[in-house]
Amino acid sequence: MASKARWGPYTAMKDLGEAGPLVIDRAQGVHVWDESGRKYLDAHAGLWLANVGYGRGEIVDAMAHQARRLAWFSSFGGMANRPSLDLAERLVGLLAPDGMGHVFYSGSGSEAVETALKISRQYWKVRGKPSRVKLIGRQHAYHGVTLGALSVAGITANRVAFEPLLQGVRHAPAPYAVHCAFHPDSAVCNLACAREVERIIQFEGPDTVAAFIAEPIQAAGGVIIPPPEYLAEVQQICRRHEVLFIADEVVTGFGRIGEWTGSRHYGIKPDLMTFAKGLTSGYFPLAATAVAPSVMEVFLTTPGPGPEFRHGNTYSGHPVGCAAALANLAIMEREDLPRRAREMGGVLRAALSGLKERFPGWVYDAGNVGLLGRVELVDPNGRLGPVELGTRVGDGMRERGVIVRPVNNVVTLSPPLVIDAAQVDEIVESLADSLSVLAAI
Repeated sequence: MASKARWGPYTAMKDLGEAGPLVIDRAQGVHVWDESGRKYLDAHAGLWLANVGYGRGEIVDAMAHQARRLAWFSSFGGMANRPSLDLAERLVGLLAPDGMGHVFYSGSGSEAVETALKISRQYWKVRGKPSRVKLIGRQHAYHGVTLGALSVAGITANRVAFEPLLQGVRHAPAPYAVHCAFHPDSAVCNLACAREVERIIQFEGPDTVAAFIAEPIQAAGGVIIPPPEYLAEVQQICRRHEVLFIADEVVTGFGRIGEWTGSRHYGIKPDLMTFAKGLTSGYFPLAATAVAPSVMEVFLTTPGPGPEFRHGNTYSGHPVGCAAALANLAIMEREDLPRRAREMGGVLRAALSGLKERFPGWVYDAGNVGLLGRVELVDPNGRLGPVELGTRVGDGMRERGVIVRPVNNVVTLSPPLVIDAAQVDEIVESLADSLSVLAAI
């Protein structure tokens, strides 16, 4: 019997019905089982995050060992625990090619983004430029659910129920190549969306803008894959106007797109980066905000006492979470999961490439970077709207034993990085079978 006591996230509770939620009972590798014993291939890694797969005993053992020794203690006021210090060193080493030198812990991706935004504003105040408070996000962006993170995010449906949001936030167009806001009928990209970022900065006044934030690939917005040169162009614009660049790596970090970070894949070095999800592969809630040495230097070299960064979370640097992260990263490095994501990404690309020919008029776009993919659907007969179309295909795939996450009419794909080629093909064939049913009606 379904419990009515739980209020589920991103769930219209009155539409859930008497059956209640699908209750997942156990998991192993790339598969999960519900309470009735039915097995599913998890093609979304839970929520973009089970990178090393389920049932990794060494992570559980590391957590249990740490919990017996020290389950938790505050990190406020100069306190710390050994796993948090060891993980910070590990992350700084791992992120050295991205130009990062320090990390600040929190409990979720939303909190990591909130931390980055607050660092950005205080950074300019410490530098004696208190007018630099404005933030620039992008349309279709997802950065979390806290007030600041939601303010810079650009998914309208997520925002409207909670407005008014933060003042001083502007939004640039997404680099949505297949739905270009500037050249919808042209196959040639001229990076007009990047130049729009500069136009916004110039219009607002560079001396009023603190930071620009971007996901390397916009995941929850529909896996929007930017033109290859876009992020480098925007980074140059930010540097030209001394605007801090925040890379939200909550989804793209830790191997998802074939490199340790999305920034590395696209050849940029941000001023701040945010991480969560793949940091522990979901074994424990933990997030981190990384900053370049040039950002931290402002806080360390200002004359006089402080400045104190008056921000933190009760569970910042949780020892059990940090132990989980260290064990998770050890697995990723030992098994070279970023490389595996590249290889399996090639398998996924090949499997997706034939969908347009198999379903003419139904598949508008299909693509991926590593193990982050998208299949955008349309009903050429005009019977099904975007949301219903995505829902019908997603439900059909679940009936066939594959769990995905539709975003309107985009079926998003984000399986664990340990997936094999046969399982990748199983995902795409399940999608094709579900689409075949609709096309035959």
